[in-house]
Amino acid sequence: MSRRKAMLIYNGHAGQKSIDKTLGITVPILSEETDELIVKGTKQQHDALHFCQNIDNEIKELFILGGDGTVHECINGISQHQSPPTIGILPGGTCNDFSRSLHIPQDIAKATKALVNGDSIPVDVLKTDEHYCLNFWGVGFITEASNHINPTEKALLGRLSYFTSALRMMTNLKPFPVKLSIDGKTLTDHVVLVLVLNGQYIGTNRLPLSNLSISDGKADVLVCRNPNLAALKELLTLEDPEWEAFKGELSYYRGTTITIETDEKMNVDTDGEIYTQSPASIEVLNGHLNMLVPSHNENS
Repeated sequence: MSRRKAMLIYNGHAGQKSIDKTLGITVPILSEETDELIVKGTKQQHDALHFCQNIDNEIKELFILGGDGTVHECINGISQHQSPPTIGILPGGTCNDFSRSLHIPQDIAKATKALVNGDSIPVDVLKTDEHYCLNFWGVGFITEASNHINPTEKALLGRLSYFTSALRMMTNLKPFPVKLSIDGKTLTDHVVLVLVLNGQYIGTNRLPLSNLSISDGKADVLVCRNPNLAALKELLTLEDPEWEAFKGELSYYRGTTITIETDEKMNVDTDGEIYTQSPASIEVLNGHLNMLVPSHNENS
């Protein structure tokens, strides 16, 4: 399958040895399948965003090699275009959560080969005011856990560092008041966590919600009310909870337009990065981007 022009953006902040090895695998495969391949590495924060904001209209495929943070920046840059290129996410980070929702192999060679010979599907994007996110929007417990990850632990433990940080935060959890509006229906509550989901994975684990879809035009809203260790353990370890047993502590909603208001401004985690604060208005952009998936892959 020959393509006219493609771009590969990679995370230049990773270790040089690791980058050289990964590029040595991906670039030859991509070059063989394109007429012209432009390779750009990030050197500082927001480089990926700027690359995508200023992408040439002739580029028809954009391959993103990096973790969820690199993917998030690229999505924010590319979502602003009226005719964005088709996107291929190559797993190059700690968790690579959205690539898992796309059923992309986590081995870089297999992933590259699968995408250059893959199919294109429409994927939803969450738009929050002037910001975009692909995997999730979260306030409360998840933001605090993300904000307190020890860099040394992350380097040594990878994805497990998210869980060790979360366990540290559990003893300090305090419910906060929130006002939610989902498709015009308003409710108020005291919660420790609000998650607005588009993707199916957080921390490499699939969330135990059977309706999760990346292309149905709806966001899934998960609310945790009680800083109860048992309920949070179910959510943290992402085992399939018995919803009847926890229905007083966990609630689940779906909608296309969501607003979240808190009494005080709170940091918001979008796709594992903290860029914004509450309050927020979230709109589901149905099929906003086209993404490459392995051929004959069925996405629910």
